[in-house]
Amino acid sequence: MSGLRHRFEARVVRAWYRGAWWLFLLWPLSLLVAVVVRHRYRRRKRVDTLPVPVIVVGGITVGGTGKTPVVIALAEFLAAQGLRVGVVSRGYGGSTGDEAQQVEASSSAAVVGDEPLLIARRTGVPVVVGRDRCAAWQQLIGRTSLDVVLSDDGLQHYALPRSYEIAVVDGQRGLGTAKLLPMGPLREPASRLEAVDWVLVRNGGQPASGFHYRPCHLECPQSGQRVEPGALSSQWRGQRVAAVTALGQPEQFFDTLEGLGLVVERVSFPDHYPITEGDLGQIQADIIVMTEKDAVKLQPSADARIWVLAIAAELPDALLHDLKQRFVDSGGGSCSTS
Repeated sequence: MSGLRHRFEARVVRAWYRGAWWLFLLWPLSLLVAVVVRHRYRRRKRVDTLPVPVIVVGGITVGGTGKTPVVIALAEFLAAQGLRVGVVSRGYGGSTGDEAQQVEASSSAAVVGDEPLLIARRTGVPVVVGRDRCAAWQQLIGRTSLDVVLSDDGLQHYALPRSYEIAVVDGQRGLGTAKLLPMGPLREPASRLEAVDWVLVRNGGQPASGFHYRPCHLECPQSGQRVEPGALSSQWRGQRVAAVTALGQPEQFFDTLEGLGLVVERVSFPDHYPITEGDLGQIQADIIVMTEKDAVKLQPSADARIWVLAIAAELPDALLHDLKQRFVDSGGGSCSTS
């Protein structure tokens, strides 16, 4: 049953971005979504000041656009400016329930979600997850003295007040049919992008909006050994390499590895799927390369063949300069949008 559901979802996603006549049959449902979206947006909170400012990172399309690497890069940048940073997240894929919960480096991805666990491990900043991001934010600032909070994938969570909004768009896919769900991939109308403070485009060509991933290194969790990207093609010559992931858009991961000179077998699972040791045992390869997001769901001893690709999102200088002016140089407590 789950296999049929995943195949159906994949077909719908392809239709959203390639076009299909039958999507027009969903037009009445998209009208209902438009009414709900408009109602929610009109009820958004407006505040003059916040005890701790909130920078929301989100998107208006369904599926992965690179929000989590952006949150990690922002947390690292703001911390390097001397700010005390915290993160709130929904914890998608976890089982925390209605109660907000602190994420520890030793937490289970099955409980707190893979993306929050990755953020906590990569940045070392306090992270709280919960369905109610406003409650998570209140718990976070109540427990820890912070200067700024990042909200991961919180653009449509209007109960959470915000000081700054960053929308992330995939440069290759764009907005697809530019229609609201379920006729298209949009959570909100395309005009929503005009209301945010900054739009980031993954692999975009404009200096002020485009951002890119930089491969940092590959690490074997079991041995702790690291390999630099430039040494891969020579060090792994003659070995069978499988690239395994459960990303919403796996092609970029595969293309990155092939761009480093590797010939890989491409193995993809549905987004957020918890890859198991049993799944890996079915793969005939000498080396298995995974993303950090996938690897946090496995024990380091799961398979000695696993290597994890660490990446960094390189953000536009213009955005970093604007954030520095707003939240570092000015002390940043004002809140203008919600």
